[in-house]
Amino acid sequence: MIPGWLSLAPPLIAIVLALLTKEMLLSLFAGIWAGVTILASYNPIKGFYGALDTYVVESIANPGHATIILFSFGFGGLIGLIQRNGGLAGIVNVTSKYAKNRRRGMITTGLMGVFVFFDDYANSLLVGNMMRPFTDKLRISREKLSYIVDSTAAPMASVGIISTWIVFAMSLLDGALKEQGIHTNAYLYFLASIPFSFYAILALVFVFINAIQGRDFGPMWHAEVRAFHEGKLIRDGSQPLSDDSMMKDMLPKNIPLRWYNAVLPILTVVLVTILGMIVSGAPDSYPENATFTEKALMVIDGSDSSTALLWASFTAAVIALLLSLSQRLINMREAFDSWFKGARSMALAVMILILAWALGAICSSVMTADFIVYHTQDIISPALLPALTFIVAAAISFATGTSYGTMSILVPLIVPLTILLIGDIENIVFIATYAAIISGAVFGDHCSPISDTTILSSLASGADNVDHVKTQMPYALLVAVVAIIFGYLPVGYLGHMHYWVGLMLYFASISALWIVLRYFGKPVESALSR
Repeated sequence: MIPGWLSLAPPLIAIVLALLTKEMLLSLFAGIWAGVTILASYNPIKGFYGALDTYVVESIANPGHATIILFSFGFGGLIGLIQRNGGLAGIVNVTSKYAKNRRRGMITTGLMGVFVFFDDYANSLLVGNMMRPFTDKLRISREKLSYIVDSTAAPMASVGIISTWIVFAMSLLDGALKEQGIHTNAYLYFLASIPFSFYAILALVFVFINAIQGRDFGPMWHAEVRAFHEGKLIRDGSQPLSDDSMMKDMLPKNIPLRWYNAVLPILTVVLVTILGMIVSGAPDSYPENATFTEKALMVIDGSDSSTALLWASFTAAVIALLLSLSQRLINMREAFDSWFKGARSMALAVMILILAWALGAICSSVMTADFIVYHTQDIISPALLPALTFIVAAAISFATGTSYGTMSILVPLIVPLTILLIGDIENIVFIATYAAIISGAVFGDHCSPISDTTILSSLASGADNVDHVKTQMPYALLVAVVAIIFGYLPVGYLGHMHYWVGLMLYFASISALWIVLRYFGKPVESALSR
């Protein structure tokens, strides 16, 4: 029998070591090793080999994980191609005509993140890689870029009308309601919950508040001053997940910088991803009286986004190759060389992803999430349900690094508990509590150093993952505190609420974020003149 408190050991060891040593591979494997050692009757030798031949191997062998690995390599190769053919540089030149300063640069990057709402993986990789040359030119730190990318990935995917996140969360709600004998349209309840996803929405809003004010505080201020004043986009001695040394000097001299050589392949990624989700999710037949919305939801529910992204990355690489060869920008050998260099730049991140998945598996085996839920569920009262649910979900997702795992644990538990305490699924508290599960899961997905989207954001932005977490954490915690004080706590005591009350809560929340940054943040540009 495993002592309950030991179930916290794997994620805690990984998180603490990651923050202390800044060595992600070592930290993740140490957490896995500790967990398997516990399962192996505290035998560290069996734990070591079991971590390798069971958990790491199974992480690679998982078809969904293998698809993501191939997609990552394929996307890295695509970026290598469109950098070599001058397409990315062309985007920078065109965009720089409209955004000639840091404020506009950060706003543009944030808007790009909002636009790619259908999948958090695609959001991180597309926005980070596409905007990195542009933000580098404006001397925006990689930490700030990764913050913007991460803050518009999971948060946006969790509140978009259609996304891979939504289908998963809606499916969990539908199953939990049916277990209670309630048969209703879960999608409509999800749509109703979007305004109550306070953390996710405020995280998005704070990105633009930060960009407009041009102020920062804490580690982010130091990173921004370093980048703008000293020209150092990353900290000395840092270990960016994307290996820039493999990608630099790939652009031949005197090559035409044509923006469409990057935009067309990137649009191909978006279009093929959408088409791939439709193709992979379309059933053989639809119910006779199904509406268009019901058919669309069936397609999304059955879609395989990872496979669609795999198809998209390699299709886009073919398009980029044809564009490069048809314009005689590079020859076939140079094209494949640039593709392989780009793919190789993803190697470190892929290794970290594999270990992050393995850590998630061992957390499930030692029941980390179950332990946290067991020791917190008794303190939940009706009025405090939304706030406490958000805190519990945030703690679980931060410790385990998995938002989907957090939702999988909490939705089947919290939904029946809420129905028991509230007795009415039309009640605002029920909807807000469900939204709190999603937003809490977003917090961990957004902040945990062992979260896959945190890692992907660091990867796509060329940032050190630990530096990304350390600079982003104060901002995320600020947004979380504001979301609790001005969102989840008031909603818990309302029961029923008119839309204007919700608008007042958001006005208060946004005002609080604006005021805190205004009085505690320091301007970056004025620091440069000292």
